[in-house]
Amino acid sequence: MEAKPYLQEIGLKEGSIASFANYPFNIPSIKMMPVIKFHADVTFIVGENGSGKSTFIEALAQWLGISAQGGSNQVYMEESAGLLLPRHLKGSKSYRKPKDYFFLRAESLYNVATYLDEVYQGSVAENYGVNSLHECSHGESFLAIMANRLGGNGLYIFDEPEAALSPTRQLTALSLIDTLVKKNSQFIIATHSPILLAYPNSIIYQFDESGIKEISYEDTQPFIVTKSFLNNHKSMINNLLYNSENDKG
Repeated sequence: MEAKPYLQEIGLKEGSIASFANYPFNIPSIKMMPVIKFHADVTFIVGENGSGKSTFIEALAQWLGISAQGGSNQVYMEESAGLLLPRHLKGSKSYRKPKDYFFLRAESLYNVATYLDEVYQGSVAENYGVNSLHECSHGESFLAIMANRLGGNGLYIFDEPEAALSPTRQLTALSLIDTLVKKNSQFIIATHSPILLAYPNSIIYQFDESGIKEISYEDTQPFIVTKSFLNNHKSMINNLLYNSENDKG
């Protein structure tokens, strides 16, 4: 059996960054990054838009040798300009390597699907379960990759997968994650989804203006806001919509 966690921890190289004045080093969560220790099963990254989640996830993927666009461990696309963070990271891994890598992100899945069509000449069924990911909806493509491409014994990085998935499909994704964890896989997931965050065998790190800290599921903003809305949706809608109308008057 492979030794997990494959990726044990990551942090900034001491003294490596000359200035924290420019992007991405001026993002508070990056500027004050501690050594992040990863769970053997699932590690979640949460935070508001602009908190540095995707910047961190992209840099982590590149540090592992995966394209920032997404996909497997073959860097096949031009990387985003200005992604300087990977060269300033240092980490520790298990003495055994995962047999599989994949970076799954909603933002650039179209580009990955196009690349796969070009390489496999319109038929990726053997590895992905469909002839072309372009023949599927965004959410179906995500699930096809999870169900067919990710085979276990892997290190998998997801960036906001819920962007492509309905709540019902997020439950399906949660089940697929658990299946892969039981096949000796490790996940690192940036998400806003209170459904995905409910996975029990996990650590949750919050990225915000004060830096990075570990928090409980019940203390995450996705959980707090969703629970508050569902319990008080009528009053919240009234306050949001009717008060804004009165303000205009």
